[in-house]
Amino acid sequence: MKKLLFIGLILLTSACQTATSTPAPATPPAPTATLPPTPIPATSTPQPTPTPAPSPTPFPRFFTQEFDSPLEGWLILQAGSETSPNVNVEGGALRLQMDVPYAWLYALYGAEEYADVYIEAEYVNSALTPAAAGLVCRYSETEGWLEYNVLTDGTYNVLYGKWLETGIADYLPILDGTAPGIRQSGDVQQIALTCSGTTLYLHLNGNVIRSVNVESYNLSAGKVGVTASSFENAPVIAVFNRLTVREP
Repeated sequence: MKKLLFIGLILLTSACQTATSTPAPATPPAPTATLPPTPIPATSTPQPTPTPAPSPTPFPRFFTQEFDSPLEGWLILQAGSETSPNVNVEGGALRLQMDVPYAWLYALYGAEEYADVYIEAEYVNSALTPAAAGLVCRYSETEGWLEYNVLTDGTYNVLYGKWLETGIADYLPILDGTAPGIRQSGDVQQIALTCSGTTLYLHLNGNVIRSVNVESYNLSAGKVGVTASSFENAPVIAVFNRLTVREP
């Protein structure tokens, strides 16, 4: 009886060891699907359209200047004086003032150069006598220039000018003369100059008073402008109300 019980215990123990050493297979967990994140639509920020920078207004080649705005594109030059040039625009006029004797002032249109050209100016010479105001054509810093001057004493001249050094110019007379139409200081006067080929035509108050051949000076083209000068008396003030530059 004990023997059977012992065998039964052995069998029961073996069965327990077998059950313990061989676990039942576990049921695998069901897979969990991971969804990709839902994309958030990007907010589109409109970019400003760049505004192109305005291109600079080109200086005109032919024009009438009434001096109601600052002098842009102009050159101010002076001979015979070491003081600062007294040139300004006020009241719709270009004012050239020489504060010392024997000084020459130039306001030149530096934006363009001309071979053949017609220049006309209206001005008032409100100065002591003698004094001069005039026009310039074919100005070259290195080769010289031509200028037509009308003086308050009733005379006129044409000069060939050339710089010797900064502020010092040499003037060679080309011609001079008298004209009954030249008005006194304080009166409005109109002068004009035609540079055409090898000839200059001098105009005074609407009339051509003389022509002169300038071929020997070998100036083919250059800048244009106005000029004023003092002699033994100062100050001298020349006020230009209008300047016209056009084809001859």
